[in-house]
Amino acid sequence: MNAEASELALELALIPLIPLIGFIINGLGFGKLNKTVAGWLGTLAAVGSFANTLHVVLEHWGQSLTVDYFSWISVGSLDIHFSFLLDPLSSIMLLVITGVGSLIHIYSMSYMHHDEGFGKFFAFLNLFLFSMLLLVMGSNYVVMFIGWEGVGLCSFLLIGFWNKVPAYNAAARKAFVMNRIGDLGFLLGIFILIALFGSVEFGVIFPQAAAVLTPNSGVAIALTMLLFVGAMGKSAQLPLYTWLPDAMAGPTPVSALIHAATMVTAGIYMVVRSNVLYVLAPSTLEFVGWIGLVTALVGAAIGLFQNDIKKVLAYSTVSQLGLMFLALGVGAFSSGMFHVVTHAFFKALLFLGAGSVIHAMSDEQDIRKMGGLKGKLPVTFAVFLIATIAISGIPPFAGFFSKDEILSHVYEHSKLMWGLGLLVSFMTSFYMFRLVFLTFFGGFRGTEHQKHHLHESPWLMLGPLVVLAGLSMAGGLLGLPPVLSHSNWMADTLAPIFEHAKAVNAGLFGHGSMTHETEWMLMAVSTVVALVAFAVVAFTFGGGKNVPAAEGSPINPVQKLVYNKFYVDELYGAVIITPIKAFGEYLYAVIEYLIIDLLVNIVGWSATVGGRALRRLQTGIVSFYVLLMVLSVVALALIGFTIKS
Repeated sequence: MNAEASELALELALIPLIPLIGFIINGLGFGKLNKTVAGWLGTLAAVGSFANTLHVVLEHWGQSLTVDYFSWISVGSLDIHFSFLLDPLSSIMLLVITGVGSLIHIYSMSYMHHDEGFGKFFAFLNLFLFSMLLLVMGSNYVVMFIGWEGVGLCSFLLIGFWNKVPAYNAAARKAFVMNRIGDLGFLLGIFILIALFGSVEFGVIFPQAAAVLTPNSGVAIALTMLLFVGAMGKSAQLPLYTWLPDAMAGPTPVSALIHAATMVTAGIYMVVRSNVLYVLAPSTLEFVGWIGLVTALVGAAIGLFQNDIKKVLAYSTVSQLGLMFLALGVGAFSSGMFHVVTHAFFKALLFLGAGSVIHAMSDEQDIRKMGGLKGKLPVTFAVFLIATIAISGIPPFAGFFSKDEILSHVYEHSKLMWGLGLLVSFMTSFYMFRLVFLTFFGGFRGTEHQKHHLHESPWLMLGPLVVLAGLSMAGGLLGLPPVLSHSNWMADTLAPIFEHAKAVNAGLFGHGSMTHETEWMLMAVSTVVALVAFAVVAFTFGGGKNVPAAEGSPINPVQKLVYNKFYVDELYGAVIITPIKAFGEYLYAVIEYLIIDLLVNIVGWSATVGGRALRRLQTGIVSFYVLLMVLSVVALALIGFTIKS
């Protein structure tokens, strides 16, 4: 390895190593380091990783470089290396993870300052960052899987961070178990890759994929379906989505990190990285598209009537992830990644803005008990409104461009899917502006104690919000549509990633024969849909009107069905959890207790009884022992003579 390659290897290794070092120091020093030291240590680890990422990415922009550190697992002809890949896709993910992650760390220094587990919290945040970086930097599926499992562990640790509350522990367990279901599918997919290609390296699998896999064959569909099961768990798609709203049990910065910059984007990244495999399985792509669309509809519908400020945003994330998978399902891989990036900006801003509101409201999260906060929290209101406009798809903010690009590709693929996608856009704008009106407008509905303590957040919290607001406004420049620009930066940057997929089906990439008039029409329709939703919300909830009824009050059946999340958790409990528990109790009562325990007890009883019988031979009389020895020798001689005869 020459000097330049060695330097690159070191720089790449430092990107995940810096947060790992922060985790180790804060983890070992918890209870010994004061909060200021622990906070700055964890934050500087994230910022240092971002600075190093920025340096490496800018120095090697547009290149595809693999750095092999050592042979990790060698079994027969299978040789798995611990190696990193730096290419346009991993570069974009690295910048988003470390950039947004750093802002969340800075915000957390103030938000979590009074928490007794402050140092432990920053240790877990750093470990989360390390795991996600490992996931996107790996040059093969095994390194990716190690990071994949790491973010699963960190989600468990952070969702259940306040572990003195049983409900939070239950939410953490739920996230952990549901992700293990998805991870099993991913792992089985890796085994199929090894069987087919004898390797897990991207650089070996992708160039050979078209030669090894017959398009839309049973093997291709099985492989891509299993990989997608992993993505369904990690990125909260039907039916493995119910863990994500419950993940709100963790501190608000954790919600921002999970929903915006790390864990839930892992499934999108994995499918985009595996694009050539999915192009060879168009049936799987169609399935991915419909699962994404249905998830987007269900998530948006549930968000319409939620009254917990974080739960609204959680179901919004489920819905937006569904839109990303819809994009992937119609072959718009770069559009899906574009929405990953813009969503990271405005969703992090929304969660951190919600944290600012919760901080001002003395930990109150029910929007029915808020109202009138616009004047008391002017900066928080301004940035929250910017994020709301962005996610609603109203120009000229970032969400408009990424969502419009997805919908235009969907329009070319299926008019039905496009119409349902517009319905998702309408509901998104509705529930987000409903949240804004109920939180920031009208009269204050909280307690006198809360009203007396209302105050804007400190600038250590507001600073990251302002930066994210700027990104939420300007992020659309990363992917301007053809009617506004001759080039699309995101699509052009990611083009090399799809080289092998284009050789299989070039028609999936690009806008085909869509005219500028059609593009203008699609943009106008999506904008009008979002504005109509805003108008309906303003008319319905403006001036403090129609505040949702208090918990337990009677509501109409449809609203009750949606408010209770279509009773999906109850359905899972009745159909899956209860029967499994009953079966487990049966196994314990019959198999464990009556068979296994009985057999073990018989062995123990036999040993006890035999020991008591043999103990009678322990007389302490030497002549008796000599007699036994002589008899034993005679018996052995007779046995030997009998065998010889």
